[in-house]
This record gives sequence, structure tokens and C-alpha cells, in this order.
Amino acid sequence: MAEKRWSFAKRLLLAGVLLLLGATGLWTYQIWKHPLAAHVKKTRRALEAAGLEKAEAQLAGRRLVYWQGGEGPTLVLLHGAGDQAGTWFEIVPTLLRDYRLLIPDLPGHGESEPEAGPLPMEEILAGLEALVDERSQEGRLILVGNSMGAWLATLEAYRHPESVSRVVLVNGGAVSGDPNNPSLVPVDREAARQLMDMLRDPASPKIPGFVLDDIVRRSASGPIGRMLQDPESFMGLLLDGRLGEISTPVDMVWGESDRLMSLSYAERMLAELPRARLTGVPACGHIPQSECPERLAEALLAVLESDPPAGEVLVEPASETGLIEEEASDDPR
Repeated sequence: MAEKRWSFAKRLLLAGVLLLLGATGLWTYQIWKHPLAAHVKKTRRALEAAGLEKAEAQLAGRRLVYWQGGEGPTLVLLHGAGDQAGTWFEIVPTLLRDYRLLIPDLPGHGESEPEAGPLPMEEILAGLEALVDERSQEGRLILVGNSMGAWLATLEAYRHPESVSRVVLVNGGAVSGDPNNPSLVPVDREAARQLMDMLRDPASPKIPGFVLDDIVRRSASGPIGRMLQDPESFMGLLLDGRLGEISTPVDMVWGESDRLMSLSYAERMLAELPRARLTGVPACGHIPQSECPERLAEALLAVLESDPPAGEVLVEPASETGLIEEEASDDPR
């Protein structure tokens, strides 16, 4: 009888092992076949594991999904074009120590509507404006935006300074970029590799080919491709020549290896913004929260714990620490 029980136990154990191997194989296949979707799932699970609550609201006539949690001043984290709230997952635990976090899937991204069709920039901005208007009733907000999120944060500071106490721009802004930059909708693996190389530090691990292929497959039908169906919607939301009207203090935290929006782009904004400061993050590219999250979290905490920038600034070369110091000046550069 004991031998029969042992034989049954061995078969049960073997069945469990085979089931586990089958599940692992299926997950491995999903990662290989749909690496971007698998990564998104991982990042969103990580937000939940960090203690954030997923919620949704009807804002500007659309469903907007967001994550929230923590205590302290409200810090709104805004992702870039084609991204989603989970992009911030690696720095969330650090920021939760001192801040209440609000992290939306911007309209047309992640799980927020609209899910299909053209995605004008005005519609994305309208969703964010509705969220900021609702949440700023409890007190002015701090906006931290990466890439397109930095553009949106700048527009909020320009249009609604009464709702925003300060802004942190991470490799992005609301002025024109280099017209010679490559397309954000690559048509093949080589074009995707060239784009990724511009976005990342040369010493960072290269993006695998199967991931580049997934980028190509998803680009045209994803949020970026949908936004580019209405390129005219961008033009009226650029603030070239108008940054001097922004009274909100602005910190720029910049991945110095970014070749899509280089330090010279940040310095152009620094020269025009009345209250601004630029902090470089060495050996990081366009999306520091993914490429070098620990260094970005350290830089964010440093600027947020310091007094906001005030007065005119001098544009100076970045020091070895990556910091361009703010100074009082009569020079209106």
C-alpha cells in the first residue's frame, strides 16, 4: 500500500512539474512573440505590488485609467508617447516614501480611451487638463513628465499655473525639435534599431531583434501612429517664443545621452524660461525611468527636495556632476 501511495505521489509530482514547464514555456513563447505586451503586463503588476490602486474616471467624455497611492504632496507622473503608466514602476517605491502618486494612462494609451482611430494631441491634453482640474481642488500639483509627458506638463504650467506648483521635465518640452530626427514609426528592423540607438546610451544593452520587430509591428497602429494621423494638431501646441510667459518654476532632469532631444534642446528652453534649472543624468538616454531608474530617482528627489528655481539663469556647460547651476542674472538670455 505504501508503495502504491509513493507511486501515485511521484506521478502527481511529475504532473505538477510538467504543468509548470508547460506554463513556463507558454509564458516564454508570449515574451518572444509579443515582448512589448509582456513587458506592459509586468510593469502594471509592479505598480500594484508597490501598493498603488488602479482606478478609472470619466473625464473629458472618455474613460481615463490611473494609478494612485501614498501620502504627501501629490506628484503626477506623465509618460511619453506610445508608453503607459507602468513605465514608472521602478522609481515608484522610492517616490512613495514622500509623495502621493497619481499616474495616468494618458488618453489613447494603456487602458484609457479612445482605443482606436486618430488621436489628436488636443484630445490627450484635454484628458490631462480634466484630471489636473479635478485633483488640484485638493491643492496644487507637482507634474513630472517624460518626453510627450514633459510637453503636456509644460502646457499645463502655461495654461493653468493656478493648478501647478512646479514642473519637472524629463527629456521633453513644448518647443520644436530637430526636423531631421528619424521617424517615430519605423518601417523595418534596421530603422527601429537606429531609432532605439538614438534614444539610449551607447553603453546600454542593445535591444534584441525580436523586440525591434515587435516595435515595427505595433508602431503604425499604436498611439504614436494614431497621433501622426493628425500632425497639424501638434503645431498649435508648441510654445516656441512663449516660454518666457511661464511663471511656474521648472526643473529639467535630462538623460545626457539622448540624441533625439539632446542637451542643446534643454538649453534652448533654459535660456527662455524665467524660473528654470537643468540637471543632467550621465549615461542615460531619452527614457531614464526605464534605462537608469536609480539615477533618475536620485536626481528627481534632489531637485524636489531643494527650493524651486527662481529668477533668471545663465546657460553654462554641464559640470562633471551633470548639473547646470541656477544663478541670478540681469542677462535676459
